[in-house]
Amino acid sequence: MDSDEKRVEDGAPDKSPDVEVLTVDTGMRDVYEEGESGVDPVYQAKVRVLNKALQEIGMGKYQWHLFLVTGFGWFADNLWPTVTSLIITPVVNELHFQGAYLKIGQNVGTLIGLMFWGLASDVWGRRLGFNATLFITSVFAMAAGGSPNAVALCMLAGLWGIGVGGNLPVDSAVFLEFVPPSHEYLLTILSVWWAFGQLYGSLIAWPLFVKFSCASAADCPRDSNEGWRYFMYAMGGSMLVLFILRFFVFELYESPKYLMGRGRDAEAVEVVHRIARYNGGTSSLTLEMLALVGELQDEKAYLDTSARGAALRNLRHISGEHVKALFATKKLAYSTTLLMIVWAFIGLAYQLYSGFLVYFLATRGADFGDGSVNTTYRNQAILSVVGIPGGLLAGWMVELPYMGRRGTLGISTILTGAIIFGSTTARTSNALLGWDCGYTFVSNVMYAVLYAVSPELFPTKDRGTGNSIVAFGNRVLGIVAPIIALFANLNSSAPIYLAGAAYLFAGFMALLLPFEPRGKASL
Repeated sequence: MDSDEKRVEDGAPDKSPDVEVLTVDTGMRDVYEEGESGVDPVYQAKVRVLNKALQEIGMGKYQWHLFLVTGFGWFADNLWPTVTSLIITPVVNELHFQGAYLKIGQNVGTLIGLMFWGLASDVWGRRLGFNATLFITSVFAMAAGGSPNAVALCMLAGLWGIGVGGNLPVDSAVFLEFVPPSHEYLLTILSVWWAFGQLYGSLIAWPLFVKFSCASAADCPRDSNEGWRYFMYAMGGSMLVLFILRFFVFELYESPKYLMGRGRDAEAVEVVHRIARYNGGTSSLTLEMLALVGELQDEKAYLDTSARGAALRNLRHISGEHVKALFATKKLAYSTTLLMIVWAFIGLAYQLYSGFLVYFLATRGADFGDGSVNTTYRNQAILSVVGIPGGLLAGWMVELPYMGRRGTLGISTILTGAIIFGSTTARTSNALLGWDCGYTFVSNVMYAVLYAVSPELFPTKDRGTGNSIVAFGNRVLGIVAPIIALFANLNSSAPIYLAGAAYLFAGFMALLLPFEPRGKASL
């Protein structure tokens, strides 16, 4: 790092935040202009120094290995809703209950996991949630394979959901905080793992359910309907394998930006040097470079290393500090609120469309022809394959001038809504499959950008909480939609048209986002 990047005005280590922000130059623009984020100016300047250090190291072996293991979170996030959808028919045939309760159970657990692990990652660090979520999912998923009744299955779905819900809030933060700013677009491409999750579940379920499932609920004893149980053991076992790869094969270092935000500059510098060594190189970052920037406004609060001091710090963070920071300025509050609206309406639209489309088309005289188990899972596999290129396309689109994250998210969401309206014209199984292929492809572009732009727009110290807050409405409506299915008139066309309208509204709201992360460094 050049000496002028360490120098402060007047040549002395003046601790004035105004001086430090103006004179510490990393050669990269931040996603926020000065004063837009509401964060400590010294914190913002220190992030610039760390971004410069990560850029100096480059996209090396450690980051590519991290691309693989953080991808497991995207994989799990889409695998488990797929699992629930796949097992719902055989479990209802055997256990005789309303399948909506299974979705409610999983969605309640996912909501709890989302909020807990997001906040926990800002309070206790990224490593705990990163390593624990897949293990929690694996244990309760395998236990669900032995469920004796519907109550046990729904409860276990909620428990595995606690693990599933924590994946993306933590994993997206982890990846973003280790890659150089020039490669932050890879956060969007990580969504290919999301599509692979759906594909993996569909391919494993297809032979198991065809061979080991009842034909109907009329005669469905457990010994002739073991397919869904084998499937749960396989999916839970897969999560255990992914946990082993994360915990025992790959060593996740604590995020250097998180450490710096907690006043642990020396540890942050050490992590950067460990990454450089892992990549076969070196880093010129020194503790002096961070020290010359100044002290964080609350850095003295971190000097008490006693048990009492640690407890007081954790209580202070849990008290709502991270939530308040998301609304610290008018522009940031506007951005956070818009993201919450976009997430919520996309969540509502997704659940309404997936839950009501078949019923709607049946009332309009649609003939779906062969409804065999084999055809059902064949179509599911086709849709899963179609979704994979969506993430790759999104990764290319977000780097286009005049398009960026904001334009790609808005346009793909609007197109998703338009396809929903078009799907209401389907009257055959093949026609519906065609519309569903279009929906799956475009919505995968949408989700790829949605999952990436949210963490990019939050400072590191509040990123886990921010990811949880904006996704809160999405998960809540994921609970509400199955409840609607329990009591609503399934012959009504309103849910489908509401889903399309919700996507259109979310798309236009996305175009109003005030920040565009393309070509800028996240804090």
